[in-house]
This record gives sequence, structure tokens and C-alpha cells, in this order.
Amino acid sequence: MVFKYKSVSQTGQIIEGFFEANDESDVVSMIKDKNHMPLLVERDIKADAKVELFTPKVKKKDLAVFCRQFYTMIDAGLGIVKCLDILAVQAENKTLCKAIIFINEDVQKGLVLSEAMKKHKNIFPTILTSMVEAGEISGNLDTIMERMAIHFEKENKLENKIKSSLIYPMILIIVSVAVVIFMLVFVLPTFIGMFESSDSPLPGPTRIMLSLSESLNTHWYIYGVVLLSLIIGTHVYKKTNSGKRFLDSLKLKIPIINTTTSKIITSRFTRTLSTLISSGIPLIQALEVVGRVVNNVVVEKGINDGIENIRKGIPLSRTIKDIGIFPPMVDSMIKVGEESGALDDILYKTADFYDEEVETNLQRLTTLIEPILIVGMALIIGFIVIAMAMPMFDVVNTI
Repeated sequence: MVFKYKSVSQTGQIIEGFFEANDESDVVSMIKDKNHMPLLVERDIKADAKVELFTPKVKKKDLAVFCRQFYTMIDAGLGIVKCLDILAVQAENKTLCKAIIFINEDVQKGLVLSEAMKKHKNIFPTILTSMVEAGEISGNLDTIMERMAIHFEKENKLENKIKSSLIYPMILIIVSVAVVIFMLVFVLPTFIGMFESSDSPLPGPTRIMLSLSESLNTHWYIYGVVLLSLIIGTHVYKKTNSGKRFLDSLKLKIPIINTTTSKIITSRFTRTLSTLISSGIPLIQALEVVGRVVNNVVVEKGINDGIENIRKGIPLSRTIKDIGIFPPMVDSMIKVGEESGALDDILYKTADFYDEEVETNLQRLTTLIEPILIVGMALIIGFIVIAMAMPMFDVVNTI
């Protein structure tokens, strides 16, 4: 249960916050352990409902808002506990709200912020906890939070671009399938009686369509079970190591799609590495974090193999080139950054460039997919219409 409390310190300062406990006595004990006097302890029903009823996924947008608000409050001079108190109230995402309450509790018990955040790895990504740890060591946590806010805002923008580019093709596919099913299940059966009354043999395309229509009407549940099994099976397969490896390698091999995928990975790689290096994270540790951020196991393996080469003294630019996945421009830009000593700036500029490239590629991909889907839909529906019309022509010719 979540309790809201108000207490007064020995200096007379009024302190308000939230604390998760089994009952009010635990909250009172926590306050007294700090040598504070409790003024108010009450259960926060709203917070309980907020954190217990639903567990929505924490998105990049939620993390961006979290980091931006955290930065603003720290920059204004507020303490971490006070910041977490306010963030717990303001967080719209219920899962994030619950995590903040737990973190606030751990921080009040003496745990540092980064260690408290690491307890919630499913919510706070490794890049964020690593950056927070670096900020605590260097004493510039406010700057770190601002950088992470910008990072997650750009990541959210990239994800939105990808989703937006897929909306129209997906709608077109769904409409096409729905139209075909409607014609086979509802339209074609109305012609069956007329076809059967004619003595002339039915053409091959018509027999195929009639058989498919009858099968859909009679055994629709089998098709439903098969479709559901395929969806569930695909989802489960995607979660396995072999499934991830196969699908991620496929994305890098399919023509047209592979170019866009490569640029998306490059954008994430360069931006994340730039953010980590500029915050003082060692290159090896930064690459370990980046490998998990690119969201592709094939590229992650290549980066991990490259880490061993860097430990042997091979430059990063040569390592990136040997991976063979990133565009040629990337290793050239990294080489310039290594020679000039401004690797973080070069990587950031490279990320901005590939952000624009991704947007352009997604627009081209959508423009290319649309006519292909329309032509495919026209061919399928045209085949059904012709299959229905052919017996009619035979009847007319007979008459």
C-alpha cells in the first residue's frame, strides 16, 4: 500500500512524500528513524489504484518526460527525494509511477539513485542507469538528465516515424484481406445456384473459387485456429534466441528493407555512443551499453566481438568497418573524430544526419509499398471477379 505522509524535521522544515508499507506504523517508524516528527500519515487510495490496477509498458516518451522533469527540478535546487516525491504524483504512466515510489523508498533508506533504479531493469534501460551513475560520480546529474531527456525524445521521434510509415500499408493489407473474405463468404455463394443449374462445365478458376468459398463457410473455425496459432507461434518464436537471430539477420538481408534497417541501427548506435562518451563513460563500457540499445542481436554480436578488438588496441573506426553492417560513412566519421579528439561531437552530427536519412528512406519505402499492395489487391479481386464472370459468358454463348 502507498501512504502519503507529512513530517517536520529538527530544523522545522516540513517534509511531504510517499512511502510504500504494509501499514501506517511502518511509515511512522520510518519517519522516527530520521529523527523527524510525524504530522500526517494516510493511505493514498489514488496512488494505490494508480500502481496496482494496470501495468502499462513504459515508453520512450514516458522516460523523456521523466528525465526532463527531473532535470528541471534538480537544476532549480530541489533534492532527489523531493524530486521523486513530485515525479511520483505527476507520472501518468502507472508502471513508472510505481517504480518511482519504490526508488524513492530505497533512496530514503540510503541507497544511491542509480542503484535504486537498477532494481527496475524492465523499466529503466541500461543506458539511463549507467548515465545516472556517471552523473552521481561527476556531480553533474542535472546535465546528465537533460542529455537523457534529449536522447529519449529523439528515440521517441524515430519510433513514431517508423510506426507512422507502417500505418497506411497495414490498413491497406487489412482492407484487402477483408474484401477478399467478404467476396468469398458472402458474394460468391449467391452465384452457386446459377452455376449449378447450368449444364456446362465450370471453368477451373471458378471451381477453385467455389471450393475455397465452401471451405471458408463450412470450416471457418479451422482457418481461425490456424491463423491464431500462426500469430502466437510467431510471437513466441520472436522471443527465442534463434528467432531473434533469424529475424534480425533477415531485416539486414531483404532488399530495400535492409538499407532502412541499417540506417535506423546506425542512428541509434551513433547517438547513444555520443551521449555516453560525452558524459564520461569509458569506451568499452559505452559499447557494451550500445550493443543492447541497437535492438538487433546480429549487430550486438558484432559490437561485442569488436570490443575484444578494441581491448587489443585496434581503433574504433577499424572495428566498426570490420563489423560490415554500418554504412561506409560511419567508420570514416569515427576516424575523423578519433584524430580530432571530438568523437562525441562527430557521432552526434552523424546521428542527426542518419535521422534525416531514415525519414527519407521510410517515405520512399512507403511510396514503393503502396502501389505494390494496390496492384496485388487489384489482381486478387480481379481474379475473383473473372472467376465469377466466366460461367456467365459460357451461359450467354450457349444461348
